[in-house]
Amino acid sequence: MHNFNLNYKKIFFTITALTLIGFLNSCGIYKPVDARKTPPDAASRVKKNLEEGKGFTLMGPKNKSTNFQFASSNPMWRATLEILDFLPLANVDYSGGIITTDWYNEGTASEESIKITIRFLTNEVRSDGIKVIVHKKKCNIQQKCTVKKISSALERELQVAILKKATIFEKDDIKKNKRTRPEIR
Repeated sequence: MHNFNLNYKKIFFTITALTLIGFLNSCGIYKPVDARKTPPDAASRVKKNLEEGKGFTLMGPKNKSTNFQFASSNPMWRATLEILDFLPLANVDYSGGIITTDWYNEGTASEESIKITIRFLTNEVRSDGIKVIVHKKKCNIQQKCTVKKISSALERELQVAILKKATIFEKDDIKKNKRTRPEIR
């Protein structure tokens, strides 16, 4: 009986191994290549494989020029940060297009504070390019708080201030680009 179980284990292991090899072969992991078309130098093979999308690098490619768009090049983003510079920021995510302040209290009403969220809907300086959301937190003496989204004049005032500042930044950027680029005629 003991030999009978060993035989089943060997058969199971063999079938599993053959199935795994079959799957790996059909997935295209192993593909024979023509040695005449493969460069003999390892660095050349690595470069060729990376260009064909067949590999990856841990430290990033060398001497590769990239074009990053930094937050400092976006006038709406810069204007928003400048307008909100007196507030503590809780979340700033350029790639996600959102800026959220921490709870802020001016000191006039100690039980109330506000939180402002700016959502960027486009990189262009347009009135529908940003959405301003204001939340108000009201706490009682027992520190039980309620948070509500409010519609107030503050939303519109912030939006107008950001758009005005972004327009100024955009005009300055255009002037700088005209000075640095010679006109081609």
